[in-house]
Amino acid sequence: MFDISFLGALLAGFGAFFTPCILPMVPFYLSYMAGISMAELRGDGAIAPGAQRRLLVSSVMFALGVTTIFMLLGMGATALGQAFADWRRPLSYVAAAVIFLFGLHFLGVIKIGFLYREKRMDSKADPSTVLGAYVMGLAFGFGWTACVGPVLASILMIASGMGDIVMGALLLAVFGLGMTAPFVLAAAFARPFLTWMQRNRRYLNHAEKVMGVLLIVFAILIATDTVNTISTWMIETFPGFTALG
Repeated sequence: MFDISFLGALLAGFGAFFTPCILPMVPFYLSYMAGISMAELRGDGAIAPGAQRRLLVSSVMFALGVTTIFMLLGMGATALGQAFADWRRPLSYVAAAVIFLFGLHFLGVIKIGFLYREKRMDSKADPSTVLGAYVMGLAFGFGWTACVGPVLASILMIASGMGDIVMGALLLAVFGLGMTAPFVLAAAFARPFLTWMQRNRRYLNHAEKVMGVLLIVFAILIATDTVNTISTWMIETFPGFTALG
């Protein structure tokens, strides 16, 4: 059955990619993975076939590495939620409050100092190799940036209440897919992506505002225990959603 949590996780992951402290990093990751300079990546003409192939394969493996970590976190969060099943409602209010604060942070209403810190684990593996790109993805997954941290924490809180470890893993896999699929597309169309990014850089701050609104909506759904109600309404209104699960 379609669960709105999965749609929300997909949108949250997609939105996280376009936040100001992830999107600006993408050109440097692309350059690093392709093994060419930024000047070559931005230059005229086609990217050398070998570099383009390395870039695409590396981006896919990087995405798998990031998603692997998210899935493991989802399994852990769900297992923890099962252990505290008797406290589900009180803990859901705590989770909703935390998510709501994260939303206000993204909207700029309040400023939470530790969310501006960036924790990133560096990998010495060669990112142009299949294994190296995967290890780099694992490192990025462990050391998510300040932008991803609040959103990821919110999705983990939802996973903790799912009661099924497999479903928790799937929820975080969907979040990882939403966040890394644009990265793979950027690698496949590197030159057009860099051109688009240069033209639309001034709109990056709007992505944070949208993320803030989404988090606040999540908080309200959790606090009022209406996630299943919304799911039922969407299935009745859009029957095609039943094909998604």
